[in-house]
Amino acid sequence: MTGLPTTPQSQGGSRPLRRFRPLHDLLLLLVILGGWLAVSYVALPDWWRVREARHPALAGATRLTTTASGIPGDPLNVLFIGSEKQLVAAMLAAGWHPADPVTLRTSVRIAESSVFHRPYEEAPVSDLFLFGRREDLAFEKPVGRDPRERHHVRFWQSGRIDASGRPAWWGAVTFDRSVGFSHTTGQITHHIDPDIDSERDHLILDLKQAAKVGSLSTEAGFQQPEGRNGGGDPWRGDGGLGVVELSD
Repeated sequence: MTGLPTTPQSQGGSRPLRRFRPLHDLLLLLVILGGWLAVSYVALPDWWRVREARHPALAGATRLTTTASGIPGDPLNVLFIGSEKQLVAAMLAAGWHPADPVTLRTSVRIAESSVFHRPYEEAPVSDLFLFGRREDLAFEKPVGRDPRERHHVRFWQSGRIDASGRPAWWGAVTFDRSVGFSHTTGQITHHIDPDIDSERDHLILDLKQAAKVGSLSTEAGFQQPEGRNGGGDPWRGDGGLGVVELSD
């Protein structure tokens, strides 16, 4: 017979176009998102807690910080001697800014600043732990137009005092080079530059130029020559700890 319409199946057996199903696609997206959240923020952190619990010497090492999940974090590479007032004054004079606390508002702002290349000089830093507590103070020095690249340091007061009654502050200073996914948990995080010696020396130079260094020495062989932080980023250095006595 003639005059009948030709269907898509009759033309070489071509497959019909996929129909757009918004509800189905939305549910699929939610399942994928929920799976990523569960793995990155629940399953993998719990796995790391169990793994590090088997290595008490590593988890409790005084030369490394840890994340909230107990994963080894950034290495300690500076030690400052001075009062809290001296430390804060020195960092401000050297051009470093106190970091904002991590809240929903600051998290949204840092994400917006990174995407739209807007400066955020007080962008928050994630918490790391030493002596069983998060950092007491955190400072950063921005690079470029957004917080994806920045110098940053966290400090913990040790509770020990010198002959003049001044406390010691352990510090972990590193350089954030980009934003991405953690290699250990899949969470969104900053990735650090592996050269921790350059950051140690950069911070000390800033303090010198601000005339805030009373004396300077190096404790050789303090740190391991290499390792990985909580995000799985490699770091390396000469193992030296920069010991700075702050001046007024």
